[in-house]
Amino acid sequence: MMLARVADSLYWLGRYIERAEHLSRLSSVMLNATLDQTDSGTQAVWIAMAAVGEPGDGAGVGSFEAAEALVLDRGDPNSVVSSLARARENARQVRDQITTETWERLNLLYLKVTDTRAGKEFSDGSANFLHDVIADLHLFKGAADTTMSHGESWRFMMLGIYMERAQLVSRLLEVCFADSPTHGRVADHVALVGVLRMACALEPYLRVYTAEIEPRHILEFLVFDEEFPRSIRFTTAQIEQHLSALARGGLFSERAGPERLAGRLKARLQFADVDELEAVGAGPLLTTVVNECARIHEAIYETFVAYPLETRLPA
Repeated sequence: MMLARVADSLYWLGRYIERAEHLSRLSSVMLNATLDQTDSGTQAVWIAMAAVGEPGDGAGVGSFEAAEALVLDRGDPNSVVSSLARARENARQVRDQITTETWERLNLLYLKVTDTRAGKEFSDGSANFLHDVIADLHLFKGAADTTMSHGESWRFMMLGIYMERAQLVSRLLEVCFADSPTHGRVADHVALVGVLRMACALEPYLRVYTAEIEPRHILEFLVFDEEFPRSIRFTTAQIEQHLSALARGGLFSERAGPERLAGRLKARLQFADVDELEAVGAGPLLTTVVNECARIHEAIYETFVAYPLETRLPA
């Protein structure tokens, strides 16, 4: 049976890796948007900042300094550099559970973003810097998938990745499509293209809907698509699958709380549709996903990390 601290470190390793990639992509899209001196560019910047919880109306938040802070501010616990530092620390604590290829890839990326020259490299070519960070994070995930045994260690890391992804994508869609007293739903074509780029979904979306960039189609694709790995339906199905596999592996004897919660969320998305979403608004469903993911996270901790010791001792 895996130690609680090992499961915890692998789970958070996955979460921090996914968070670093998401913030890098938001920063990249935001920097591109600042080149567009129009309302569309301002709206795209506001979306990116609001998606990470930064207040503001879009004016004045699209500066280069704001994007640089999202990436390199060590005082921000959610910045890219902080996320990678925490991911590396968790990986160090479970070095025997991951392969040399995954450790080396993460360590090299950590050294890149914490180097004293990182700020200058970002200033000289922010687009290339962010492209390299995202590419290295893809290489880390690829190395983990192809060199790690797909057992408990890999599943806990993947569970963290998909938990983080479900919440981040839901939050992004909440910002764009939930009713707000200060901002209406996003309808501008350029801003919608930016949303697809933030979710790494532009090319997959265009293969399904061609050039029809419509809010209804974006919601349908990013919420309900069964095959796109960043849709909410896909990520929640993966969460349920990994929890079910951990249950079959005998890590707990009874059907556990996180598995039940994940199965219920998976079913909710499986039997919902875009017509229903349009009728009642996207906000309630997206808020439900965020809240249910938080409950699943708590149940994961109660089951695998903070469980009473007597429940794991032999009778």
